Amino acid sequence: MNLKVKKRIAKELFHVGEKRIWIDPTRSKEVKEAITKKDIKSLVKKGIILVKQEKNQSRFRIRKSKMQKSKGRGRGIGSRKGASNARLNRKMQWIIKIRNQKDLLKSLRDRSLISRRNYRILYRKAKGGFFRSRRHIQIYLQEHKLMENGTK
Repeated sequence: MNLKVKKRIAKELFHVGEKRIWIDPTRSKEVKEAITKKDIKSLVKKGIILVKQEKNQSRFRIRKSKMQKSKGRGRGIGSRKGASNARLNRKMQWIIKIRNQKDLLKSLRDRSLISRRNYRILYRKAKGGFFRSRRHIQIYLQEHKLMENGTK
């Protein structure tokens, strides 16, 4: 039984391709009797004509790899393709570094391990890029004996 016209009407109704229209082969007589768009709609409501789900590209593998990367997997030296600045640009590296240094200085000041005056001096040095890391600040404090209550 040729139901091409019915498929065409259904595809126009639902704005899909003919491939996605499925007609129940056991109830094709009912479909053949349908003439208008209204008849086709009623057959869809009954479940005689169905619109198949779209076949999309599977996202399973990409979701899995993203999950693993969020755990830190697959980020080793062998998997890196971009330059280090492309992976984490210089500005972000600077922001992370300076925030860590400022946090350290703030905690030392709040615990009264360095004076407010020394805090301001060290803060300005950190802002100017004098210190390489938190560790460098601690070494600087020990060498210049700026810690007031002993060690950290």
